[in-house]
Amino acid sequence: MIERSPKAKSSAGLPSLPGTYALVLRSAGPQQILVGKLETLAVQPGFYVYVGSALGPGGLASRVGRHARAAKKCRWHIDYLVAIATLDEVWYTVDPARRECQWADALRQIRGAAVPLEDFGSSDCRCRAHLLLFHKRPSLRAFRQRLARSNSGHAPIRTERPGTAVRLGADAVVQPSGPDETRR
Repeated sequence: MIERSPKAKSSAGLPSLPGTYALVLRSAGPQQILVGKLETLAVQPGFYVYVGSALGPGGLASRVGRHARAAKKCRWHIDYLVAIATLDEVWYTVDPARRECQWADALRQIRGAAVPLEDFGSSDCRCRAHLLLFHKRPSLRAFRQRLARSNSGHAPIRTERPGTAVRLGADAVVQPSGPDETRR
């Protein structure tokens, strides 16, 4: 059973509260993208799951809304990938605790998970990466089960799906904002 988000939501469908989120992105074909100071990411067909936290002003609605905007400067590693990917789903939890490392660890344990680029999204922690690649759509159920094993008392994980898949970067004007601003 998929739990739906609370009634008090922004126009983007997510609450303006602090939390952790995972963007489930779909890539149709092979492509090479340069990711800030990291290196080139060889984007393959499949599903990419990026994990982040939204603990600042505007919470989940603000952070995920920024990721979904087409025209923006690249501030975080994920900005480079969303410019060429399709947003299929957002998994999230409303919780003021920083849980992105726990989520990335749980995702890595799901069969078929691969780290496509070391340090992607994890420049402020010790994780290998906060981006995982799956050749088949990752299971929300498997994710919840993995997370429940290691994190008792975790807030419910909810999901939002756009009415139709959102092509994040079809008309994007994505520009790096500067070398020192590319992180996470």
